Amino acid sequence: MSSSTTSHSTAGSTATLPGRPLSLRAELRRQLSRRRTLWSFVLLLALPLVIVAAFALGDGDPSEGSLVDLATGGAANFAIFTTAVSSSFLLIVLAALFVGDSLPSEASWSTLRYLLLAPVPRARLLASKLVVGLASTAVAVVALIGWSLLVGLVFYGPAGFSNPSGGTLDWATFGPRLVVVAAYLVVTLLPVGAIAFALGVRTDAPLAAVGGAVMVTIVAAILDQIDNLGSLRNALPMHDAGAWFALLRPEVVWDDLVQGTLWSVLYTLVFVGLAFWMFRRKDVLS
Repeated sequence: MSSSTTSHSTAGSTATLPGRPLSLRAELRRQLSRRRTLWSFVLLLALPLVIVAAFALGDGDPSEGSLVDLATGGAANFAIFTTAVSSSFLLIVLAALFVGDSLPSEASWSTLRYLLLAPVPRARLLASKLVVGLASTAVAVVALIGWSLLVGLVFYGPAGFSNPSGGTLDWATFGPRLVVVAAYLVVTLLPVGAIAFALGVRTDAPLAAVGGAVMVTIVAAILDQIDNLGSLRNALPMHDAGAWFALLRPEVVWDDLVQGTLWSVLYTLVFVGLAFWMFRRKDVLS
């Protein structure tokens, strides 16, 4: 009788261990089951096909030598063109959506208070949502580049990369460079996710968190065009977001890539730390 009672007691205590309701696996299932995640990836994977259709309807001349004109020259050029046109807006929106939407959605559905009453430690709740959101962003970047390569291979052939400014890269050189491009894009998107994450802690409206982060990047891009700011522009979010083009030259200059990485990591640490600090003091149970 006593052993049975003990086993039932142990099972009950195990079932209510803090944090188990929001393990990374559970949060990942929640992320994958949401329609906005499904439709985001559908849009992402449809984009290369839409671009192929657009090129089929147009009359561009590959001999002119611009990035858009060279996009149909082979899989490598097509993947770079698709990545370039996506990184300036689409990937920014997806990063803000995947990271910034998760917590406000819980609040708007009135499930956040119940998660915290489970009890689930607030730091664990935030950490699980942050990790899954950032991982989803990384998967989106890799999926876009990988799918663009495949689509480009099918429609335009396996030619290596031809740089609009001159020079070519064979696949032995271009392949590893493209991996670094993907990694750098993920790093430069981290501040966008972190800003959306911090805004999501302060609002119950998912659109406010996502839209706020996108607006910050738009304002930063506008300020980045003002030459009078001089070297102060180096500190703006996404200032070096396009530095990955240096990886496509025969000789890589790493200065802007290193600078962009350091600023991205700094912004990410600041806004993620701010989000944890604010959430610990936020009343979500009233």
